[in-house]
Amino acid sequence: MSLPHALLTALIERPHSSGLELARRFDKSIGHFWQASHQQIYRELGRLEADGLIASEAEAEARGRKRNYHVLPAGEQALRDWLGEADASTPLRDTLMVKLRADAVLGPERSDTPALIAAIEDRLTQHRDKLAQYESFAVRDMAHPDPDRAVRIRQLILQAGLRHESGWVETLEQALERLKVQNS
Repeated sequence: MSLPHALLTALIERPHSSGLELARRFDKSIGHFWQASHQQIYRELGRLEADGLIASEAEAEARGRKRNYHVLPAGEQALRDWLGEADASTPLRDTLMVKLRADAVLGPERSDTPALIAAIEDRLTQHRDKLAQYESFAVRDMAHPDPDRAVRIRQLILQAGLRHESGWVETLEQALERLKVQNS
C-alpha cells in the first residue's frame, strides 16, 4: 500500500477535508495499519495536487493557509487502477524475532536475557493496549443490525486487526514463558 492511495481513499470517503482533518482521521482509522506523520501527509497532498489527482480550495474564513481537498476524476481512476494491481506478500521483518533467535543461539549463559525479557514485556504491553483499543472499536462497530457492504468490509478489517494483535499477544506471552524457563 502507499500513502497516496490511503489519502485518496480517505478523501473519497470524506470529501472537502482539510489537511489537519485528514491527518486526524488518518490517525484514527487507516493509521492503525499504515502509519504516516502529519508532515508526510501534507507533503503527499502537495504531490497529489501537483499530479492532478486532487484539488484544493482555500477556506475563505480560515486564517493562514487552511485548504480543503477533494479527489478529481483522475485521482479516482488512479485508485481504481491501483486496486487492480497485484500485491506481493510482505514478509515479517521484526527485530524482536531476530533478537529471540540470537538469544536462542547464544543461550542463557552468554545472552542478556533480562534485557530481552524487558523488551518483550514492553512490546507485550503495546500489543495488549492496541488489542484493547480494537476490542472497544468492536463493541461499537460490530453491533450494526443490518450492515451494508462498506460496513461489512470495515468490520473485516477490524477483525484482521483483532487477530493480528491477539496473535502477537499470544506469541509474546509464550516467548516470556520460554525465556523465563530457560533462565531458571
